Amino acid sequence: MAGHSQFKNIMHRKGAQDKKRAKIFTKIAREITVAAKISDDIDSNPRLRAAISAGRAQNMPKDNIERAIKKATGAGEGDNYEEVRYEGYGTAGVAVIVEALTDNRNRTASEVRAAFTKSGGNLGETGSVGFMFNRLGEIVYPANVAGADEIFEAALEAGAANVESDDDSHIVDTELEDLNTVREALTEKFGDPESAKMVFRAVTEADVTIDQAQSIMKLVDVLEDNDDVQNVWTNVAWTDEIVAGLDN
Repeated sequence: MAGHSQFKNIMHRKGAQDKKRAKIFTKIAREITVAAKISDDIDSNPRLRAAISAGRAQNMPKDNIERAIKKATGAGEGDNYEEVRYEGYGTAGVAVIVEALTDNRNRTASEVRAAFTKSGGNLGETGSVGFMFNRLGEIVYPANVAGADEIFEAALEAGAANVESDDDSHIVDTELEDLNTVREALTEKFGDPESAKMVFRAVTEADVTIDQAQSIMKLVDVLEDNDDVQNVWTNVAWTDEIVAGLDN
């Protein structure tokens, strides 16, 4: 779990420095629209509740949230987005999974393939690296919402599988079928989380050099800069040595 936490911290810092708020809002708005197509009833649609919570955590304006919901219900103009997943290999054979919401599969596939190629990697077939990851539910709270012991006890009582806390945040892992139940229990006690979603967690992590880690980070940056891309997952082992090397 330590590698996962380190990677999260790296991306959090890079996000604060590099990403424009408008781009973050675009990605969240797409998720809200796709979730609202299932149902625009927030009470009965946990995915929509999670997407709206993510928007609120980023201080997304209420008008933006409402506009994204209207696009799904036909009350507003908008594109039809579909969920697609890409799998491939980066530098040193590192496994990479890319999740996207797109209104043009050909465009997104071309752009994702180009990102892999320019980084020295290659885009593979669906399933080519998926077996290297577990699919879990993940709920994230900022560290200042409660103490580690309080979060741990509340999460396990709600049915969580594991909890990891550090100076920045609390990460609660769940089985997929328990994600919504645990999220609702924690929301009632601690308020809306920063995020609550399904994630890919590497079964076995890949050891890389600092140079290779930098190459992977560049690939992740390029992919995440694409408006269509929602999430990027790798199986890099983010050791303390690698993290320190990236910070220098």
